[in-house]
Amino acid sequence: MDGKKEINISIGGNIKRAREKAGLTQEQLSEMIGIGPKSLSAVERGTVGVSVATLRKICNVLPVSSDALIFGGSAENDVRGLASRLERLTPKQYDIARDVLYKLLEAFQLKE
Repeated sequence: MDGKKEINISIGGNIKRAREKAGLTQEQLSEMIGIGPKSLSAVERGTVGVSVATLRKICNVLPVSSDALIFGGSAENDVRGLASRLERLTPKQYDIARDVLYKLLEAFQLKE
């Protein structure tokens, strides 16, 4: 029984980190995946387990794999997470972010 709780806590923590990294609130994510905010909160705290169906919805909404949620994150650059956040910007905000990113890459001498 203890092992089950530990895995719920681990997976819930990974879901929370992925949600925060994507810049979403619990309310926003819960609406996107079709569960209540209190249910998502319980999953993130590990007090309840997450169903496979809900896990799949989370993976479809957040830029994260089920492996990352179940086994923990990766040390690789999170390009999908950055792209997901950029997609939610208004066109004007996106233009500003793109210009800043290009200038930063230019400063790092990583031009195309």
